[in-house]
Amino acid sequence: MAVFDTYTQGTPNWVELVTPDQRGAAEFYGALFGWQMVENPLDDGHVYIVGSLQGDAVAGITFQLPELAGHPAFWNVFLAADDVDAVAARVGPAGGVVEAEPFDFFDFGRTARIQDPTGARVGLWQPRSTQTVRANEPGTPIWNELLTPDIGRASQFYSDVLGVSADTHPVPWATVPTYTTFSSAGRQVAGVAPVADGALEEAPPHWNVYFNVVDADESVAQAEALGAKLIVPAYDLEGTGRMATLTDPHGALFCLMAG
Repeated sequence: MAVFDTYTQGTPNWVELVTPDQRGAAEFYGALFGWQMVENPLDDGHVYIVGSLQGDAVAGITFQLPELAGHPAFWNVFLAADDVDAVAARVGPAGGVVEAEPFDFFDFGRTARIQDPTGARVGLWQPRSTQTVRANEPGTPIWNELLTPDIGRASQFYSDVLGVSADTHPVPWATVPTYTTFSSAGRQVAGVAPVADGALEEAPPHWNVYFNVVDADESVAQAEALGAKLIVPAYDLEGTGRMATLTDPHGALFCLMAG
């Protein structure tokens, strides 16, 4: 069991699905991960769905704004900010863009939407009542990873804005000799991997969320039976575990990791 009360700045502390079909998505992820779904009525007539395990919040499922009509669903990753306004003020001078200025998301927390200098979008989250309480166990987020064409530039940006440190480690993988991680308060909190220039049209810079499962192959089969599409078949990554990449029935990309 892994329960978290607080997160140091720069640590992913919330993930949120933006989808045109909240209840359909709730059925899919509820069946796949065993989440219990709580619908929270909002002042604007919508609901905000929180997926939980054993009463502990894991992730959010929100509605799609009208301007995103026709856009595939997608997972947002949020990084902890001690003071969203202060962090957002550092984004522009560091070379990024504040796409959504800091605002209160009802009583859940204060947030902002930013884009780093390499094009990856990510949220800032200063929680009030809601954050990922349960993580790093089956059915919960276990890892978050930035895919970027310029690891050095991205690393400098997140260091300047959020104070994380970037470290490069040798890895036993055949595809790449090293892997970069972000650390906050001495703890590794996210990974950074390259996305090749030629792949940018199909996979622009973005943040991925990995959900832990007991058996990657069984979870892939279950997800496909529920309507998901397999993008990267399950494979073993030495020293890390077995993982796969899928899209949910409405197009949102997510990753599974066992081990």
